[in-house]
Amino acid sequence: MATNVMRSWQREHLMEQRVLIVEDELLIALDLEMTIETMGVHVAGLASDREGAFRLAPLADIAFVDVNLSDGATGPEIGRQLAEDHGISVVFMTANPEVVADGVRGAVGVVQKPVMPRVIEQLLRYVAARRAGILAVVPPQMTVFAS
Repeated sequence: MATNVMRSWQREHLMEQRVLIVEDELLIALDLEMTIETMGVHVAGLASDREGAFRLAPLADIAFVDVNLSDGATGPEIGRQLAEDHGISVVFMTANPEVVADGVRGAVGVVQKPVMPRVIEQLLRYVAARRAGILAVVPPQMTVFAS
């Protein structure tokens, strides 16, 4: 019974989260958006650069951020600012995880692209639980940054 109550609470908490996608490749961004919305989670918006990311930041709780964007390799700095200035839980999704291998202050971690839909779901559940202060299993594809 307690497990069912906990799962129900986690599911409800996850559905309350709003996700910002910071990705300059439109097809990848749209695919990620569809995966997230299929889970019943709200996408706050899509951004391809620093300006778009900060314009949408007030609407987001979680952000998936690529490293290389339309305005250059600005992802790590955008992720740091989203986390520190807006309290957003940032996960980097990049084909170049070595760029952020040492961690980015305030960010949760990194996964290497391509990322399958089931991994997106695991990531969202993990980050939502973490935001709520609940212990959760780290998805095996994710490298978590030191706090």
